[in-house]
Amino acid sequence: MESRYSAVYMNQALEQSKARRKRSQWIVITSLVVLVVVIAIAVAVGVTVAKKASQNNNASSSSGSSGSSGSGSISGDPSSFTKDSRLHQIFYGMAYTPTNSLYPQCGNSLSDVIQDIQLMSQLTTRVRLYGADCNQTQLVLEAIKQTKVNMSVFAGNYVLPADNVSYTRQRDALMDALQRYGTNNIAGFTVGNEFMLNYLTDNGATDPNGAVGNQGATELLQYISDTRSTLSAAGYSIPVGTSDAGSFFNTQVLSSVDYGMANVHAWFANQTVDNAATWVFNFFNETNVTPAAALSNKPKMYIAETGWPSGSKDAGSATNGASTASVPNLQIFINDFVCQANSQSVPYFYFEFFDEKWKDLQFGGVEGYWGLFTSDKQLKAVNIPTANSTCPSP
Repeated sequence: MESRYSAVYMNQALEQSKARRKRSQWIVITSLVVLVVVIAIAVAVGVTVAKKASQNNNASSSSGSSGSSGSGSISGDPSSFTKDSRLHQIFYGMAYTPTNSLYPQCGNSLSDVIQDIQLMSQLTTRVRLYGADCNQTQLVLEAIKQTKVNMSVFAGNYVLPADNVSYTRQRDALMDALQRYGTNNIAGFTVGNEFMLNYLTDNGATDPNGAVGNQGATELLQYISDTRSTLSAAGYSIPVGTSDAGSFFNTQVLSSVDYGMANVHAWFANQTVDNAATWVFNFFNETNVTPAAALSNKPKMYIAETGWPSGSKDAGSATNGASTASVPNLQIFINDFVCQANSQSVPYFYFEFFDEKWKDLQFGGVEGYWGLFTSDKQLKAVNIPTANSTCPSP
């Protein structure tokens, strides 16, 4: 999305809830101390058993009824989990950021990421990450290892203009992940997400190939070059690319990468949902694929983000020109875009896996409503296409 992630690692993340249950304090009466202790032990045991039973029941209920079926591991084995018959491996790739992965707060967890990978593995075999902070690359690779699913990862370094510290921190985290897990599940390293858009916006310019754009490109190319040399020095051969808003690629940058990822959203182009898929394909081909093919290195182009919002925080933001946010329109976009993209062999990462609460709270509008799943990992009221002759697998 053309401005959504510019504040991901620059703004502070929303504080996580720290509410916890308080333990009851018993007043021990000296004359009845033995009796009170016995009663307390009995109550504690009963509550513990009841809580465990309740948690197990809740897990079973959520996995069987509302789209979070991949969340329940059988017998504690993450590789053995309940499949959801409503999910089909029909998407080329999925855009994903683990919950609570915003630096420096970092409250993500392996158990959550395992649940996410279990679900996403039923939808796709590729996942795209935006950054490497908060150990998210290692968490995703560990989740893939434990679930034993077929999943390739496009790792990311979310670098901001003039932020060498953030770049270096994430680069080192990515290298640590490679040293621990190897490269079998790594499809590429993406340096920057909307870096050029952010640089131009910060400097009051709009042309990615103008004087200001070329200045930004010089900075981004330094990060890309350093990534390549770091990988090479460690003996790794991994494709290196960059991601940006569809119309903000700098030619010098694109000439120096193995791939480019373009964020292309019909919603922001004020398109009707009926015309959205066609608009995305036309824009991507004309603005990204054709120019890239003319370059000597011929970088492979992906659609890094495309999707449709299912709702809005406020009624006034639920429409954008001819674009209207709703679950029925989300269904239309899925049907039109996914099947056509698969038929035409267009590589894309659907935006996005689930709604992200922090975006709704911090930015409002439709920002927190782009997921196939709700923020609590319940499949929205949509039907995922099944692979067939008219809607092939990617």
